[in-house]
Amino acid sequence: MKQLLFVIAALALLHACTQPPEYPVEPVIEYLSVSKNVMREGKFQEDTLFVTIGFTDGDGDIGHEDTDNTIDLYVTDMRTGITDNSYKVPYVPELGSGNGISGTITFQLYSTCCIFDDPGYVPCEDVAPQPTDTVQYEIYLIDRAGHVSNTVQTEPIIIQCKQ
Repeated sequence: MKQLLFVIAALALLHACTQPPEYPVEPVIEYLSVSKNVMREGKFQEDTLFVTIGFTDGDGDIGHEDTDNTIDLYVTDMRTGITDNSYKVPYVPELGSGNGISGTITFQLYSTCCIFDDPGYVPCEDVAPQPTDTVQYEIYLIDRAGHVSNTVQTEPIIIQCKQ
């Protein structure tokens, strides 16, 4: 009897190991990390950090061919609601049925300006009224079929303002 239970348990375990993961057809993303949480203020590329997100997609249709300029990944500054950063994600080919995939995406964000509610203050040009500002970003992904992922947020990032 114990041998039969062992064989059934072994077969169940083997069967569980051979089943591909079942993900929804909409991409699902998860915020994983930023490379640092302090940046210097700047209009251009004075400073940079890297953001890493995890993703799953049930039909594996992430990214577009190199000849297609479609943008897939959107990053919105939560202070302004403006999507200043968007990215083309590398193409992932669909390979047969059961194309569920998972992975990570790391992208680069450049420095941004400190923003304050002072009508006389010009961001990135004037001396800031405070030494720091804080920004968070919202991120979402769109797959080739047009399915929109959930939205995730970065942790707060401190911007060192010009003094």
